[in-house]
Amino acid sequence: MQKDQVINISRRRFLVGTASVGAGLTLGVYLPGCGRKPETPIEQTTTMEPESTDPSVDLQFNAFVRVSPNNEVTIVIKHLEMGQGTYTGLATIVADEMDASWDQVEVESAPANAQLYKNLFWGAQGTGGSTAIANSFTQMRKAGASAKYMLVSAAAKKWNVAMEEITVDSGVVQHAASNNQATFGELAELAAQETVPEEVFLKDPEDFRLIGTVLPRKDSMDKVYATGVFTQDIQLPDMLTAVVAHPPLFGATVKSFDATKTKAVKGVTDVVQIPNGIAVLAKDFWSAKKGRDALQVEWEESNAFKLSSAEILAQYKETAKQAGAVARADGDAVGTLKTAAKTLTASYEFPYLAHASMEPLNCVVQITQQGCEIWNGCQSQTADQFAVANTLGIKPEQVKINTLYAGGSFGRRANPHQDYVVEAATIAKAINGKAPVKMVWTREDDTRAGYYRPFYYHEIKAGLDKDGNPIAWHHRIVGQSIMTGTANEPGMVKNGVDVSSVEGAENLPYAIPNMYVDLHSPKLPVPVQWWRSVGSTHTAFSTETFIDELAVAAGKDPMGFRRVLLKDQPRHLEVLNLAAEKAGWGSPLGDKRGRGIAVHKSFNTYVAQVAEVTVHDDKSF
Repeated sequence: MQKDQVINISRRRFLVGTASVGAGLTLGVYLPGCGRKPETPIEQTTTMEPESTDPSVDLQFNAFVRVSPNNEVTIVIKHLEMGQGTYTGLATIVADEMDASWDQVEVESAPANAQLYKNLFWGAQGTGGSTAIANSFTQMRKAGASAKYMLVSAAAKKWNVAMEEITVDSGVVQHAASNNQATFGELAELAAQETVPEEVFLKDPEDFRLIGTVLPRKDSMDKVYATGVFTQDIQLPDMLTAVVAHPPLFGATVKSFDATKTKAVKGVTDVVQIPNGIAVLAKDFWSAKKGRDALQVEWEESNAFKLSSAEILAQYKETAKQAGAVARADGDAVGTLKTAAKTLTASYEFPYLAHASMEPLNCVVQITQQGCEIWNGCQSQTADQFAVANTLGIKPEQVKINTLYAGGSFGRRANPHQDYVVEAATIAKAINGKAPVKMVWTREDDTRAGYYRPFYYHEIKAGLDKDGNPIAWHHRIVGQSIMTGTANEPGMVKNGVDVSSVEGAENLPYAIPNMYVDLHSPKLPVPVQWWRSVGSTHTAFSTETFIDELAVAAGKDPMGFRRVLLKDQPRHLEVLNLAAEKAGWGSPLGDKRGRGIAVHKSFNTYVAQVAEVTVHDDKSF
């Protein structure tokens, strides 16, 4: 068992009890650095009057668990569910420590409140960087363990037995000797009177019952039966739908426009110019789109970016002829390459990539006398609050965010400049807040006017000794920085190196004695940002492909070649060996059929993959 501290707060602070929801248990868990610990003890009371249905009122704790009299366990999820399974993963952790039945577990999205629901890795509320499970695992385990403790304690007092004699299984608390048992719901009101334990014992991993198993996803039924709420589903009284005519070129601006034909479209109510284009508002989406199609715009393109992808590549190749900012320098790679028995050189090109998530960008904004309310598949609650507040001239706490399901993101909804949320707020402000605004990007907007994974160009050179062992590796990368100019720059750009551009390259695990990695980060007006898996989207392919080329040049099996080079990397080696074993590496294959293998570490996850490929007579695969 593992013992962890849980800060004790007044039993009054857990109680949820109103005429509408009845009495129940709400649990808050404090983690050091994740909220303010009370400076003085909260008075212990003997009465159980309901104080609020909002677990965040007057508290500086992270509230994650509610148990209702109808035996539902509601788990509040602080990370966005955008298809990656966060609702299910985080709920599983809590339910396992509680020994709850999976069928009784419900989930709901946390409100925007960084003090309660911050991402423990960066101190603001948001989802990204593959952090949801990693940063919440212990926190959610404590929440579940504390709730279980309080339920067991309540049962022990009710039955006048020792807590140690009580067991919990699938949401039922039992005392075998006295034949007593009760559901969580039946104990919820009594448990609400319990003091939160200062310390809880966490399960040994070998006792996990739900973690590590395949469970029905908590969001699946919502999506199958169309009961889950996405931004596009939001309908408010008198709401207008807005679409934006964005510049056709990066850096272009509006020179002039004629909205006469647009305003003649039935349903169109407003046409307003905003900093990044012209917004057309209507009573429905189709009218807004037709109005935009009829809009006549003259664009100022004198300062617009007009280089093609081929021209950018040509520039990058020229840039790659010069030394860049050093990301890694072990030994003397340049000198060793000159004396190597055999050298190889390869280049790799990676185009700009749109995020192209299933649900294009959208956001609903309603300006009120109290501030602003937003409905959105929100990935960066804290940053969005500050950005919208700055746009509207109000305080961040006046921006209420309702986090909905998102149909994918791949990082796009976590834009470092909050571009699409600010755009929606700007449109609402431009019409003086006379109506709620649902801003909608079409698929074409999402592809043409968005942010992109940068274009990258790689050149790798390596040298082999007479025995075919790699003795030198020189890797040069050219590509825009996604961190420069963002709030992440101070921590992510060091000595001219954006660490996200070289991750997977500068930490190459192979035991090559002389290794050099450098980087060029040209500045172009093409808007770029992170794209799921970030640097590994281009470094994994380039490095692993080149390792294969070296193995072929050395006349060695790609698997064996890697094994030797990973002798000091047990995690890489273990997953590589497992993948090879499962794929039957080395067993005979049919004619024109081959296998390939690769291994890579990204976000502290080690992955190996084997691909079997058949080449047909027409050269297709």
